[in-house]
Amino acid sequence: MKKKDLEKQLRAYGWRFERHGGNHDSWTNGEIFEFIPRHAEVKEMLAKKILKKAKNHPPKEK
Repeated sequence: MKKKDLEKQLRAYGWRFERHGGNHDSWTNGEIFEFIPRHAEVKEMLAKKILKKAKNHPPKEK
């Protein structure tokens, strides 16, 4: 899966970009962090795992 498609889906689930790390970018829903590798392509199984976590942990309403 292309990294920008993964990021687009994360935004759709309400997650936001937090910061750049050494080899990964940090995304959060406000409580939980997920680290996305900085490659043009993210392995399909990893992308599915990340999206499943994002779907099951939406941002909390204030």
